[in-house]
Amino acid sequence: MVGSLGLFSLILVAVLSSIIAVHSMYQMLTKQAQNVALIRSFSLSSALFSIGAIVLLGYAFVSDDFSILYVAERSNTQLPTFFKMAAVWAGHEGSLLFWVLTISCWSGVIALQKQYSSEYQSRVLWVMNVLLAIFAWFTLFASNPFELNPTLPLEGRDLNPMLQDVGLIFHPPLLYLGYVGFSVVLAFAVAALLVDPIEFDWVAHCRSWCLAAWIFLTAGIILGSWWAYYELGWGGWWFWDPVENASLLPWLTSTALLHSLGVAKGKQQLLKWSLSLAFITFCLSILGTFIVRSGVLTSVHAFAFDPTKGIALLLILVLVLVSSFSLLIVRGESFESNPITSFASKSFLSLVAVLIFVLATAVVVFGTFYPMVFELLGLGNISVGAPYFNLLIAPLALLAMGVIGLAPLLSIKPQASKDVVGCIALLSSGLGLLTYILQVSTIQVIVVLTWSLAFWVVLTHLYGLVVTRDSKFQRKVWVMTLAHVGVAVFAVGAAMNSYHSFERSYKLSPGEQVEFMDWTLSHQDTELYVASNFTAERAMLTLRTDERAFSINPERRHYQVRVMNMSEPAMKWFWHGDVYITMGEKVDSTAYAFRVQYKAYARWIWFGGLISILGGLLSLTHRKKKTVKASQYAYQRS
Repeated sequence: MVGSLGLFSLILVAVLSSIIAVHSMYQMLTKQAQNVALIRSFSLSSALFSIGAIVLLGYAFVSDDFSILYVAERSNTQLPTFFKMAAVWAGHEGSLLFWVLTISCWSGVIALQKQYSSEYQSRVLWVMNVLLAIFAWFTLFASNPFELNPTLPLEGRDLNPMLQDVGLIFHPPLLYLGYVGFSVVLAFAVAALLVDPIEFDWVAHCRSWCLAAWIFLTAGIILGSWWAYYELGWGGWWFWDPVENASLLPWLTSTALLHSLGVAKGKQQLLKWSLSLAFITFCLSILGTFIVRSGVLTSVHAFAFDPTKGIALLLILVLVLVSSFSLLIVRGESFESNPITSFASKSFLSLVAVLIFVLATAVVVFGTFYPMVFELLGLGNISVGAPYFNLLIAPLALLAMGVIGLAPLLSIKPQASKDVVGCIALLSSGLGLLTYILQVSTIQVIVVLTWSLAFWVVLTHLYGLVVTRDSKFQRKVWVMTLAHVGVAVFAVGAAMNSYHSFERSYKLSPGEQVEFMDWTLSHQDTELYVASNFTAERAMLTLRTDERAFSINPERRHYQVRVMNMSEPAMKWFWHGDVYITMGEKVDSTAYAFRVQYKAYARWIWFGGLISILGGLLSLTHRKKKTVKASQYAYQRS
């Protein structure tokens, strides 16, 4: 019954969105006036039915309704309730249903807005309903989460133990809200080209939506990085895994898009860059979905290995990419951006930032897909790992930090003199070198540069805050300062973590101890306990110095239904790094193997990301709606 109701709700979403898509297309082709009220009501109805569908699927999980195949494959009566609810999007079918939910809800929010013109809003909602119809029908025919189970089992297969973590509750939804949020950006850009005359106010309308999607995507990536760090037991925060790269690609282009939109709104420049990045960002979001679900690339994150689903997603991607850029080519002849006339300007600096992000995107795309293309051409197997990405991304990151440090110096009024810039650069270099050599014995040049450029970013932005007097402009400087200083903190954490982390392996029985760095690590005892759906061995370890002592308790868990063993690492964190301990297998009657790692500056990575998100939230909450006349926005080409 629950499955039938959920399926009916999903069918209604597909039908309603298809009706609006076809009806609006007919009215556009026949140049009839759009019925905006009808489009709004259908969009809101689709949102309500999609909410109903996912609520019903969630109820099926909570009530252990194993008559639904998707529930039987990913749940169990012993699974804790909050994991049952998170299991809704833990698999391929459920995640696509969440995509449908997110597109419909974004459409519903747009339908409730009143600040857009009727014609423009109808075009935006038409694009959103086209996308909603495509993904709703795709979910129904290729990935139906309400498919009935041919047998009625008494027990489910249980959720993958790797996913039985609080990260599953928040990480995928945040990523999907970011991915699908860029469909709104695409819709605003496409709709601007569909109206006549072109709606140049799309930049002002779109920037808040783009920023909101960027915040969700950034938060999802940060949470996923933290999840991988503490759950997998490897102690790593980023592995350049294909699916990790899939989330990084739209983040890179969306960050470039935010910078180009800022110039397009204020200076009427980089308009075509903004349109192109809006199209590419959402296409890269679809590409990430293709990577996860097609099975063309091997990844620990992969949901499915069905090439037919991948081909369908690839066709959707090609359709969106070709149609949007074809529209830009046709309509692009009728307008032009204002030229950039000075190298010492915010516009030129933004263009440089955009080019850096685009180049970084190209590097990641090549490294991710080159092995697949190499194999498809019959040339053999090849792997592209972290050394390639680190070698090429690190210089771009350092260059980006140099550019970031210039931003407040060009934005403040009056602009900083060359003597001030030189003094800040010299001070930054000295502070960076001094701070670094006081902590380490072995000097790495790239880490020295990172520290120096981090101080460069912090000091230039502090200077910008000090010399800014206008309160309205100072708020913008605060936003820029938080976003950019977060990048500097992240970069220091990543560099120190990469070059100054190390590990040791020990065999310890209860009562034994070893020396690790300045600490004494002792194994007190091992206890056994039984949880709802697993059994565990927990090591009682103590980490002590002459002044302090800390308890650390790593575990080894056995999940009976899935017949899987999982290590649950434990850690003690300090401002300069983490002591990270993973419990291995039992090597004799009393001793266990332990992997003890020191992860330098690990927390700085996520702290920097959170600072940047705070800057984005501050910008979003203080953003005012502005519109600009087309004549002020761009000049028409004669």
